[in-house]
Amino acid sequence: MKFSELGLNETLIEAIGYMNYEEATPIQSQAIPHILEGHDLIGCAQTGTGKTAAFTLPVLHRMAQSPVKGVKTLVLCPTRELATQIDQLVQGLSYFTNLSCYPVYGGGTGPEWEKERRALSDGADMIIATPGRLIAHLNNGYVNFKNVQHLILDEADRMLDIGFHDDILRIIKELPQKRQSLLFSATMAPKIRSLAKKILEEPKEINLAMSKPAEGVTQKVYLTFEEQKTPLVRHILKQHEDFKSIIVFCSTKKKVDQLARNLKNKGHIVAGISSDYEQAEREQVLLNFKSRKTRIVVATDVLSRGIDIKDIDLVINYDVPGDAEDYVHRVGRTARAASKGLAITFVSDKEMGKFARIEELIERQLDKLAPPEELGKAPEWRTHGKSKPKGKHNYRKGKKPNRFKGKKQSNRPRGSAPNQPSSPKG
Repeated sequence: MKFSELGLNETLIEAIGYMNYEEATPIQSQAIPHILEGHDLIGCAQTGTGKTAAFTLPVLHRMAQSPVKGVKTLVLCPTRELATQIDQLVQGLSYFTNLSCYPVYGGGTGPEWEKERRALSDGADMIIATPGRLIAHLNNGYVNFKNVQHLILDEADRMLDIGFHDDILRIIKELPQKRQSLLFSATMAPKIRSLAKKILEEPKEINLAMSKPAEGVTQKVYLTFEEQKTPLVRHILKQHEDFKSIIVFCSTKKKVDQLARNLKNKGHIVAGISSDYEQAEREQVLLNFKSRKTRIVVATDVLSRGIDIKDIDLVINYDVPGDAEDYVHRVGRTARAASKGLAITFVSDKEMGKFARIEELIERQLDKLAPPEELGKAPEWRTHGKSKPKGKHNYRKGKKPNRFKGKKQSNRPRGSAPNQPSSPKG
């Protein structure tokens, strides 16, 4: 369906044209008519499907027709990166209108706090906020939400995962009871259903969540020991020197710093990003990555959802995500908008159970590859018990092989083959 068929006003259609959009995605074509009619809505669709435009377009349409002054729309989202992205999209779509919006998120300086205070008290038309930062402003008593007509929760499941449930309910108490409420989520877990019952009135429901990576993603899996992961990243980067944009996801901030430093020392143009970085640093990293000044970004899951960076060639899961759904979100960074992409996941001997749950979710068994021979033997695939290296050496716990008798044992990984180095060279 074309956007021109959805009943949006001409100024928005003009803005959409300037942004080179023409065909609405499924979530957009289904959600926009319900929102224009004033219904509450619960929408479930995975990352990269166009959820942001699905709610911003019809809400901007309705706001443009409202004579009310002050904050008309409040958007809550889990991270400052997503708040910034929504703000940028709204700025583009509302270019030919008189509507204003302002993002409210943590990590700013004193002058930024003052700008947020003025937007919340004097009334930008739309506020896009992270719950924690907004609560800090609410506690100071100057926030004016008496004219809010639309409440939008974006990435609601992620906000609950982070622990914003009570903050969300506290914020909603400050809003008029008569309003339109929209909830968008990538999953429809019981906690989302529970929240929806508390804040939505007879909502329409759209469920497009497939919990599967896009068709254009080529998925590969390497079985590795932990110490093989960094040299394997370097091996893969060497194989794909033509790739211009690469994201590597790590499970911890410490690993982000270590891997980014290692790759930088090997001559790669790389930057790290996690919640430990200052807001200005994070924004600069994203700006450089989008403009192709930085080829590789090493990140925690702060980049797995809601960040619209086009033409990602490769996603590497350095660690298996703890939540199977997060695998879909990470992999969804590539092959967006029907393009092609490559996603590679490293599965260590301790992560096989987690990856088995991912395969169950995506309803697909992926081939398990071994690292190059120079990196040593790989663990064998197991989903129960401890994994052992591929090869002949399977020793019982507490039993030392006779040929080691009287000799000093090498400092090798537990369960690995005797001739495997404790850490690969390089």
